[in-house]
Amino acid sequence: MAKYKTDSFLLPIVSIVLGLLCGAVVLLLGGYDPLAAYSALFAKVTGNAYDVGETLRQITPLMLTGLAVAFAFRTGMFNIGVEGQFLMGMTGASLVGILFSLPWYIHAPLAVLSGAAFGGLWAAIVGFLKAKRGINEVIVCIMLNWVALYLSNNLVQSLLMEPGQQRSRDVADSASASIAGLLGFFDNARVHWGMPIALLCVAFFYVYLWKTKQGYELRAIGHSPTAAEYAGMNIPFNMVKTMAISGMFAGLAGAFEVLGVFHYQSILSSLPGYGFDGIAVALLGMNHPFGILLSSTLFGSLNYGSSGMSFATGAPPEVVRIVFGSIIFFIAAQGIVRLLLVKTRVIPGKKVS
Repeated sequence: MAKYKTDSFLLPIVSIVLGLLCGAVVLLLGGYDPLAAYSALFAKVTGNAYDVGETLRQITPLMLTGLAVAFAFRTGMFNIGVEGQFLMGMTGASLVGILFSLPWYIHAPLAVLSGAAFGGLWAAIVGFLKAKRGINEVIVCIMLNWVALYLSNNLVQSLLMEPGQQRSRDVADSASASIAGLLGFFDNARVHWGMPIALLCVAFFYVYLWKTKQGYELRAIGHSPTAAEYAGMNIPFNMVKTMAISGMFAGLAGAFEVLGVFHYQSILSSLPGYGFDGIAVALLGMNHPFGILLSSTLFGSLNYGSSGMSFATGAPPEVVRIVFGSIIFFIAAQGIVRLLLVKTRVIPGKKVS
């Protein structure tokens, strides 16, 4: 057990270091100073109150989409449809936030819950088809990502369009999720209620999966569906429930992007990418909620800080994507990293008798 905990802690750390080193090599090959680039990236993230607030804003959707991917994976499902669920969350929040006129204490919570519900229902389709027809969830997720893109665009164009613009009308002020009391503190950075709610989702993930009977059933199904069915667990129902909860995390991410960041929904020509980044966040976080809290902080900081790196050194922001890819590669190739740690005697290897 001690060795397992050591591996779980060291492998992500070493993967991050190796990813940063790969990024440094790419910068050197491009003729840029990696120390200056990484220093500029760090300065951009922590330079002032506005930058700190915007970094937190960037972290929030990555944390929620990472939780969505990890929750499904922990229970034996591969939810790579987080991108589509994110879009449906945006759409659900936009519909309520723009079409309804309600007091703020009803309007904002209803818009957030609508986004979560849209994301959850969109993911539940995947769970239902898997449970009832045995259709591979990966294929359905990929298809539904594109259906969500075009459906959300159609709903915006049909019901919410701002005349002469490629976006919806603005969300009503009563549905805004911005934290007015903190706007001055963070120099008008786009801080919103999604940040504390994402932290509550981290706690919910942990408590629900590891401290409740329902969570035990979901994890048991993820480990061995056959044994879980023999024990009397309802496999089809739990598959749908798993995907619904996973999709609600993604839906919340989309809802807060509309209600707390942009306050409108644009007509998109491509998938926004938060769902795919969520896969990387979940991988680096080892599919554990507290690991995802840390990995989303890293990836969000890299995302926001890349513009400062580019401005200060002229290095392209795409280098950060190379760092992302390198970290994911080393996380996926855990055998290589573990062998490196064994060779350097950081962790003990297997004894040969």
